[in-house]
Amino acid sequence: MVNLFRQLPGVDALLKQSTPLLARWGHTQVAGALRVELDRTRQGLAAGELTGWEASAILARTSAALEQQNSNSLKAVINLSGTVLHTNLGRASLPEEAIEAVVTAAGQPCNLEFDLASGQRGDRESHIEELLCELTGAEAATAVNNNAAAVLLVLNTLALGRQVPVSRGELVEIGGSFRIPEVMQRSGTTLVEIGATNRTHLSDYQGAINPQTALLMKVHTSNYRIEGFTKAVSEESLAELAHTHQLPFVIDLGSGSLVDFSALGLPDEPTAAQAIANGADIITFSGDKLLGGPQAGLIAGRRELIDQIRKNPLKRALRLDKMSLAALAEVLKLYRHPESLTDRLPTLRQLTRPLADIEALARQLEKPVSDAVSGRYKVSVEPAFSQIGSGALPIETLPTFCLQLSSTTSDDRDLRPLASTLRHLPMPIIGRLHNGALLLDLRCLEDEQLLLAALPALEIALA
Repeated sequence: MVNLFRQLPGVDALLKQSTPLLARWGHTQVAGALRVELDRTRQGLAAGELTGWEASAILARTSAALEQQNSNSLKAVINLSGTVLHTNLGRASLPEEAIEAVVTAAGQPCNLEFDLASGQRGDRESHIEELLCELTGAEAATAVNNNAAAVLLVLNTLALGRQVPVSRGELVEIGGSFRIPEVMQRSGTTLVEIGATNRTHLSDYQGAINPQTALLMKVHTSNYRIEGFTKAVSEESLAELAHTHQLPFVIDLGSGSLVDFSALGLPDEPTAAQAIANGADIITFSGDKLLGGPQAGLIAGRRELIDQIRKNPLKRALRLDKMSLAALAEVLKLYRHPESLTDRLPTLRQLTRPLADIEALARQLEKPVSDAVSGRYKVSVEPAFSQIGSGALPIETLPTFCLQLSSTTSDDRDLRPLASTLRHLPMPIIGRLHNGALLLDLRCLEDEQLLLAALPALEIALA
């Protein structure tokens, strides 16, 4: 054993045999990885887990370790979960126009804050403000990095140290345990809860108004719905009450939409333009949900209020970077051509995908998938329901077709290892376990070659 320790090569000796690794990873990384592998070898010898060593084996393990630590942790996946706007999978996929704009902005200098006409400093939001105003009917607009930030910034600007009445039925919790009351607290605003969970009246708002009231606020309950014995105050009535008392009226639309979903055969959802038309002085909504763009929090409304919001020191901390602005501008431009919107914008294309097309794709893929699982699992085409996701339209579903994988032994415990195997493929596949089966919902699969290309690796993993 002593001789084995003494004969272990040093880092320098191994580096001389590591020319390919050095060319790829550099001296610093390779030397560090070799030290780690030599330490593990010594520990294995001392514990009796190893009875010898070979330099080639040490170098092979070092190479594998370098590959692992330099692999991308952020990977493209095949979303067969049945949730179109899946928060954990990055929500909206961008259209080609937006992707090209991001690459251009990322790869070279651009006129982010440079006015090409005057040669002077420009405004980064000039690239999106006119588009937002055109699509919402607002006088002015600005943007931050997500909708929670938008709400925070609006309240911190317009209601710092003052009170804001909000219906108890609208005190929502959004993803990641962020709650409207906590956002309001962090903004420096005092929340005044009014009404009941299921019923709030105009008189509740009227009774809460006092000299400390900064504004009236309505929060769209985009991630849940209360049904039955309910009552909510209309946006028009709240706008009239707020303006009677010379208060701003703010609507947080949450997911936010720029088009009439009902005209597309989808469940109805309030639009940004409707909220402005109903009397809102400020609206906030997300860019990466129903709008189908990059992560962003969009703020639109009266110019004098937007100007105040822009001057808040927090605005700089929350502003969008050049790549997000580039993507957002291109997505907004697509809304100028509503006739082609459902073809060019991935989110709306997937939400409005014809059921017959999804079924045809499922029939086409049934045999290749069945062959890949080699009789270990039964594969069938079954009707199911997709979710819109990201808190939008929470109780609405869309009919779809899935490849249903079930155990040949009728034991659904076999399906969890299969789901794990799919997640660990070179191109991970994300399905969902439901009622004793693993469902691969094909609504979001727009390129079947991606799935077909992943099947040989699945067949090897299951062998």
